[in-house]
Amino acid sequence: MRCFSTGALLLVLAGSIATVNAKLNSDITPEDQPQRYRSSLSQTPPHRDAAALFRAPGNSADQLAAALDRVKRSGIDGGVVHSDSMSLANPLMATAEAPLRRPEDLCGALPDGRDRPQRDDGEKCKCKDGWTGINCNVCQSDDVCNALVPTGKNATCYQGGLTVIENFQQCDVTNRKILDTLGPGKPPAITFSCNQQNKTCDFQFWVDEEESFYCHLDECAFGQDVQYDKTVTTYKCPKIKCSCIPDRMLCGKDGSVNIDEFLEEEIHGPADFECTDDNKCVFQEPAMNELIMTMFGDPAIYLKCSAGECLHYTQVPGFARPPRPDYTMAIILSVAGVLLFLVCLALGVCYLAKKSGSSGDGYISLPDDEAAKLMAEHIPATLMFKQMGYTVGNKEVLRQVSGLVKPGQVMAIMGASGAGKTSLLDILARRHKSGTIHGHIYVNGRTVSTSEYKRVVGYVDQEDTLMPTLTVYETILYSAMLRLPRDMSVEAKRFRVMETMSELGILGIKDMRIGASGQRSISGGEKRRVSIACELVTSPSILFLDEPTSGLDSYNAYNVVECLVTLARNYNRTVVCTIHQPRSNIFALFDQLVLMAKGHLIYSGETRLLSAHLRSLGHPCPEGFNIADYMLDLTMYSGKSANRAAANDTGDSGAGLENAMLRQRHAVQDEQEARLYGGPDSLPDAPQSALGPDGLPRFTRASSMADDTRQWESELASREHDRPRPTVTSSGENTTIGIDPVGASDRDADRIITAEEEAAANAHLLSLVDGFKQSTISADVEQAIDFSVQGASGSVPNGGDSAGGASNGRSTPTSQQPSVDAASGKAVATYRRASWWSQFKILADRTLKNIYRDPMLMLSHYVMSIFLGLLCGALFYKVTNDIPGFQNRMGVFFFMCALFGFSCLSILPSFAHERILFVRERANGYYSPFTYFLSKVMFDIVPLRVIPPMLMGLIIYNMVGLVEGWTEFGKFFLVLVLFNIVASGICLMIGIMFEAVESIPEHLAWLQKLSFFNFAFEALLVNEITFLQLIQKEYGLEIDVPGAVILSTFGFNSGAYWKDVQNLGIMAATFFTVAFLWLQFRVNERR
Repeated sequence: MRCFSTGALLLVLAGSIATVNAKLNSDITPEDQPQRYRSSLSQTPPHRDAAALFRAPGNSADQLAAALDRVKRSGIDGGVVHSDSMSLANPLMATAEAPLRRPEDLCGALPDGRDRPQRDDGEKCKCKDGWTGINCNVCQSDDVCNALVPTGKNATCYQGGLTVIENFQQCDVTNRKILDTLGPGKPPAITFSCNQQNKTCDFQFWVDEEESFYCHLDECAFGQDVQYDKTVTTYKCPKIKCSCIPDRMLCGKDGSVNIDEFLEEEIHGPADFECTDDNKCVFQEPAMNELIMTMFGDPAIYLKCSAGECLHYTQVPGFARPPRPDYTMAIILSVAGVLLFLVCLALGVCYLAKKSGSSGDGYISLPDDEAAKLMAEHIPATLMFKQMGYTVGNKEVLRQVSGLVKPGQVMAIMGASGAGKTSLLDILARRHKSGTIHGHIYVNGRTVSTSEYKRVVGYVDQEDTLMPTLTVYETILYSAMLRLPRDMSVEAKRFRVMETMSELGILGIKDMRIGASGQRSISGGEKRRVSIACELVTSPSILFLDEPTSGLDSYNAYNVVECLVTLARNYNRTVVCTIHQPRSNIFALFDQLVLMAKGHLIYSGETRLLSAHLRSLGHPCPEGFNIADYMLDLTMYSGKSANRAAANDTGDSGAGLENAMLRQRHAVQDEQEARLYGGPDSLPDAPQSALGPDGLPRFTRASSMADDTRQWESELASREHDRPRPTVTSSGENTTIGIDPVGASDRDADRIITAEEEAAANAHLLSLVDGFKQSTISADVEQAIDFSVQGASGSVPNGGDSAGGASNGRSTPTSQQPSVDAASGKAVATYRRASWWSQFKILADRTLKNIYRDPMLMLSHYVMSIFLGLLCGALFYKVTNDIPGFQNRMGVFFFMCALFGFSCLSILPSFAHERILFVRERANGYYSPFTYFLSKVMFDIVPLRVIPPMLMGLIIYNMVGLVEGWTEFGKFFLVLVLFNIVASGICLMIGIMFEAVESIPEHLAWLQKLSFFNFAFEALLVNEITFLQLIQKEYGLEIDVPGAVILSTFGFNSGAYWKDVQNLGIMAATFFTVAFLWLQFRVNERR
């Protein structure tokens, strides 16, 4: 009897526990929830006293048959209860096993679904790793749940007890009296599941892992109370119905009681289940509480439960995604930092401007010995050139030009336009020429290597090429710092700069900026003097100037030439210049003169002998005329006369007053020329006299020049009448000889001259050329050159380096002679200029000044970076971690790459403006191309290509809310800076290689489309997205989608960050290397 009572009590206890557990887990509905539970409980048997159930020794066969029949009618086949099944309504449990399987017969694990193995009667299940419980449906670890969530990852095994979707629990009865009654061999246990959607719970009571009865609870409410010291989970189910499984313990099994009628008649609810966070639970139901108190003295059924529910981690009760960090303070600090940087930058620019503006004030007091050191320590240089020729293609530009200029003298090279003045000057200065050079250049009777030669010569170009942002003082000072001896103190160099400006009369404008076209700047004449000062400041042994008075008024032109003469005479320097129609007082300052016409040498010698030479040729300069103008007119006389003759022969038909006025003008000119030269008709007979008016011999040979002139004229006149006839067009000083085909129209009659007239023009020119060749002046020049060379080498030179090393390689080179003279051991004085490090510092300082003094250049990079950073940050403020957020990030990165990619195009005109300046300074030996390139890269790249992306990135990173972490922040900046450097590198390379975009050859047009956007764009996305979990709302869940999946979906490689960075680095190095090599070997002066 006691045994039966104990069994009945355990049955009641089991039902209570099942009810409590069902209430605790009512939020989870099994996928294959046994509907037979609810149908079998739909009819309640008549009420019976629970005590009678314990008093009866057993159930009769009829009662057991009736109970079994009720079970079969309810749809329960053999009492199978699928408590571990999953509800079809739960999307997370879509892989659960099929319904109507007996839980006690299923092992394995829930993810196996319909493939879960069955166990034989009397055996116990062996659960897979990570699962526990009688039916192996209670999870123990997170990883085993991944198969039960749609995403296949980020699942968690929730063990809090509160039902979220469908919960499974395994409970052990802890009432001591009950355990003692059943004994250690038959432990009571309860398994149950709850479904939140249906608000139901189902449980089974087990004795020694054999199911005895089950209960179904309806209208359950699930709650959780979080207190400061504990968390309490409660299930409240108003309705509960229970039913036995026949022939099981407590349900008619031999030797046990049958509590079927008690369960159906007495257990009605409400049932309450309460658990704390230490897994201690209590189940209460009025009828069960009364039975437990009566039989065992406990007020309720006490349980020890372990729960398990596979959920996506976002479904765990109490889970809330951590809020995005508040970037307000970071945004304020970053913007404040950027503004502070701009303020400091502005103050620094003002300070530097003020400092540089006063750097040249006043004179510098130096010891006399240091002040005069540069002027005194040099070897005077005598420049000699013999039989110089220059050919470009099939055109002979210079023909057998010789000359000599000594230290302390100034040589002027004169001639009409196209005479070859600049070509001769360039060859003497050993500038790079594209044609073939013949002849010899000597310094103190010796040939000198080009590198050594360029250290002691200065060259002032005809066009002023100056940096517009520098002041006059700074421009000259940089020339002095780069080219004066390195052991000369800075104070001495500054003193030399002030002295040079004073000599040229530009001391009053020393603090004015050079300026550019369209901007306020110094005048053209002042720019000319600044260009001369840049060469004069070094006090070169030989100074070459191409049209030094061009653009100057007569007063300033005289001052410039007088300064050159003073420099030559007082400091024993050699000066060579080209000049066009100088004033008479300027012409009188020249010591040596080289007069040329159409590449021929008309005169080369002392200026004071020119007048006597012209008289010896029968062309004396009339009184009151500037001899400089006279000799130029003399060289171009016949061409102008022939052209006028052709014009005078033009009929009046259709011309009227215009032709009459033209003839009147030509008549006046003929009258003037008759007074000057004896008239056009006297030209062939002009050289008949053997002696000039001053008694000087005209020729060194006895033959008459008139005979040669008539012979040349006869030969030219006898040419075929149908040959192409030359045309001579004259405009002011310029005369151009061209070729017109035979049969030109009558409309061009005023431009066509006959072969006889052409012969007369060339005969006159050749008479002047031959007249000089036969003169004693020419012989003296040739003899002086030969004597100097012979004295320096000990033998008469018969070769030597063509043009003193100035040949381009197409002439035949011979061995060079030593660069020494008998007196000092050197042909020229050389000294060590600034070292590479000094060059770099000086050029870096100049580059920085050029940058910060160009306000638009600085503002366009800094202010636009800040403004667009704020704009972009406002448009993409705090992007979300979902697919739209990913697309917004793509937009941000593409915008930044496009902005910086196109902003780097500013380096193209930057170098284009400096290209001519670099070519001139390199040709004059200012610095090495490497130091220029390095300073350009360092102090253009850092201020304009590194700082702007950092300013913009600092603002955008916080406002947009990109991925947190200093590592990612640093990698973000690394890609931006590398991208900007690559963009600058390719633009710099194109700017150096091509003077204009239009000059890019078609087969190299792909360079314009060379894309490096993809590397930077992909690297920025990979850095931002790879380890970011994006949220995608699917299946009613907020599913975490790994960033790598999104990247691969959009065609990016999540592992390509460092590969992209490497590619950017390689591209940057390649572009800068190509740019430097092109600068080193291709960007040279070509004349």
